[in-house]
Amino acid sequence: MRQRSKQDGRFGGLARTVLAGAALAIAMVPAAAQEYRLGLVTFLSGGAAGPFGVPARNAAELVIEAINNGTVPAPYETKGIAGLPIRPIWVDEAGGPTKQVAEFRNLVQRDKADAVIGYISSGDCLAIAPVAEELKKLTLFFDCGTPRVFEERRYKYVFRTGPTATMDNVAAARYILELTPNLKRVNGINQNYAWGQDSWNDFIKALQKLKSGVEVGAVQWPKLFAGQYGAEISALMLHEADYVHSSFWGGDMESFVLQASARGLFARQTPVLTTGETAMFRLADQIPEGAVIGGRGPYGVFAPDNALNRWFRESYFNRYNTWPTYPSYKMAQAILGLKAAADKAAGGKPNPAEADIIAALEGLAFEAPSGTVRMALGKGHQAVQEMVYGRFKREAGKPTVVNVKRYPAECVNPPDTMTSEQWIEAGFPGAKC
Repeated sequence: MRQRSKQDGRFGGLARTVLAGAALAIAMVPAAAQEYRLGLVTFLSGGAAGPFGVPARNAAELVIEAINNGTVPAPYETKGIAGLPIRPIWVDEAGGPTKQVAEFRNLVQRDKADAVIGYISSGDCLAIAPVAEELKKLTLFFDCGTPRVFEERRYKYVFRTGPTATMDNVAAARYILELTPNLKRVNGINQNYAWGQDSWNDFIKALQKLKSGVEVGAVQWPKLFAGQYGAEISALMLHEADYVHSSFWGGDMESFVLQASARGLFARQTPVLTTGETAMFRLADQIPEGAVIGGRGPYGVFAPDNALNRWFRESYFNRYNTWPTYPSYKMAQAILGLKAAADKAAGGKPNPAEADIIAALEGLAFEAPSGTVRMALGKGHQAVQEMVYGRFKREAGKPTVVNVKRYPAECVNPPDTMTSEQWIEAGFPGAKC
């Protein structure tokens, strides 16, 4: 055998280097997708986690597992997102808009998410939407309610699969006028940012448009996540009113209910809690009977009796030993909406292009545990559904709602040609109630 020279060794090393480089280059060539990487953002810490973020996460885990196993009822019985198993990538929404923008960039650029579903805070949604458009990443808002997202700007990559706060508050105004035709005065306490401001403005303007002469007593604007409302409750108690309206959500809403009940505010003014459904089971002994309760749509105790809802409620209760509230429904709805669009875009073939999924989602009508969801506003990017209200009551020691009233989507949402503010100011043209 010929003895290897030093030169042979050098050439051998060079060959190994070239081969290694070639292997690395081959490894870097994108292979066919084997999974659908789904970014999921919700509150996993802080005051909003318990009543909102964790129920949403629980629903996502349940639904994703069922989708991957092919055990969701029709029309979602096929496995995966267009045949690809879902791999969830979780992000905590706590920290505010600036932090969430950085986290979103990480999801897209570092974690290579195929799509992002998330956001409870309206402030976070307003911050994320233009960044999602900049990065050209399909993003579905599952809960935030401010109508400004699609009324102030058009988007290609951003969708919202749940309805806006406009219908919450237009329906609330209609509901309390049906309860109290001779309504004289209302008070309000709402968080001092987009969600609270939009909610109160839509409510009071709708109320005064429906019944002239309704007076406003006290209006309080505490900071988001303030937690303590002693001064605001004192101010509200100084002004007699038939109702006190609040769009508080999460820990803020629960803290307000506990503190206001202890101070006797609700013995004088009936609360209108537009997100109150989330606290029905957690604060069953503190919410006063007769409180007006909303769930931001046909969710939770207001959900219809259909096969998807029966499956979802029973599966959720069996897994978590509690009933799903509306954040759970809205997260499940977003995931099913994404699957519906991706499956439609795929046409039986795996891994459809993002552009095809976007085209399929625009203007889509899809089924959910809450019934039919229609992407009807925002040029097909914003969902509409019916709105439901009821009054809280304990029956045989268990929380329930009575005097339930349903308002069709066409009754409480503006047409796509008008903003919410324009529609209310004009007297709800085209409303079908």
